Amino acid sequence: MEQNRPATRSGAAEARVSSAAWVNLAVATFGILVNFWAWGLISPLGPTYKEQLGLSSFQQSFLVAVPVLVGALGRIPAGALTDRYGARVMVPAVSFLTVLPVLALSVFDSLAMLLVVGFVLGIGGSFFAVGVPYVNAWFPPNKRGTAIGVFGIGTGGTAIAAFFTPRLLRWVDDVNFQFYLVACVLVAYGLIAAVLVRDAPNRNVPDRLFGPRFTAALKQPSTLPMSLLYAVSFGGFVAFGVYLPTYLREVYSLSQDSASTRAAGFTVVAVLCRPIGGALSDRIGPAKVLIATYAVLGVTAVWQAFTPGLMPQATIAFLVMAGMLGAGSGAVFALVANLTPKDKVGTVTGLVGAAGGLGGFVPPLIMGSVYSGTGSYAIGLMLLSDAAFAAMVYCAARLLGRDRRPAAEAGAASEAGAAAAPDAAGGGPAVSGEAGDPARTAQWQADESGESGEIGATRTPGRPHRHPPG
Repeated sequence: MEQNRPATRSGAAEARVSSAAWVNLAVATFGILVNFWAWGLISPLGPTYKEQLGLSSFQQSFLVAVPVLVGALGRIPAGALTDRYGARVMVPAVSFLTVLPVLALSVFDSLAMLLVVGFVLGIGGSFFAVGVPYVNAWFPPNKRGTAIGVFGIGTGGTAIAAFFTPRLLRWVDDVNFQFYLVACVLVAYGLIAAVLVRDAPNRNVPDRLFGPRFTAALKQPSTLPMSLLYAVSFGGFVAFGVYLPTYLREVYSLSQDSASTRAAGFTVVAVLCRPIGGALSDRIGPAKVLIATYAVLGVTAVWQAFTPGLMPQATIAFLVMAGMLGAGSGAVFALVANLTPKDKVGTVTGLVGAAGGLGGFVPPLIMGSVYSGTGSYAIGLMLLSDAAFAAMVYCAARLLGRDRRPAAEAGAASEAGAAAAPDAAGGGPAVSGEAGDPARTAQWQADESGESGEIGATRTPGRPHRHPPG
């Protein structure tokens, strides 16, 4: 066994990705872009709805946060359903279902109805939990951080919504034109996805019901810490995405167009930095990436809490925070890809993604309440810095040194299916090298955990924990 180990690692390092994998990654990335465009429609219209319906600051914050909440919680069943039925069913299904609330935005006549529409619009945000296991299954372990990072570029659909929504209100006489436009794009994408989307040949289909799989995912040692880390990274990204236009209008007296443009820029920077975080995680390990991003995020949040001038101080601070939130989000899902068994990736992704969405739901409510009571957003930004520094300390204390480089170690301990998956285009093996040994995989995860129940802890059936001599 020892003689085979160097060959296994060499083979894993030379993993070959099929052309079909790249095609499906492109389809998934465009899909999340379109669905997140729909998911982000209400946020840039928040000031308009506030004027039309006479909303308070808290009511406006709650309105823009409702789609975030449902998009977060909806990821749990969406991820579990993707594990069970596959992306070929779920990708077009989520896209077609999102059309309904988008069209309903054109007929609302009260705050109550708008809240209901926003609730259902959250379906679009659940696409993330469909796409991660879909993409993850197509790529070998040493490429998953990069692949998930590229897929995460599609979260920039919220930037499209932030930039174009207020402008389309001016450019087109029909106020409902943009809703019809988004609905048509969703339908077109759903039809394309029904034709092009394919599940990976090595996809593991769970044979248990949702309840037991949900419980098993919760019991994964890595689920809770990854959820909390993602609540800081992606939660911060979502919170700024939905609330930054309001913040800029209130604090710096910007016009709606100018505030929306800057919010779109924030989102674009975060989205572009997400694959960078994933790629760096593949090279140096997610822990180092997360420590760096949380440290810089905490410092810049403290700086912005003192409300520096917009140009250039505040602009630089927000762009730096955007980059750190994006890179951190990519690094967290590199952890998910490395530490989660393949047949549980969808369910765990749903849980972690839900935590990230919930992390984006709460801050706008806090910011709105704090501003209503104090006339300042300083407390909210200081709370962000506290969360970032706490996450940094956790990563340094519990993750650093326990996350091996995916290309060298995680790839060698990957599942047998990932090592022997056929190339959908040519019928050959997608990854060279011997199939993963389950006992070795369990041993690697035990080594990662430090044998103390920490991240990645897994016990091989029938094998007792080792104890130090003496």
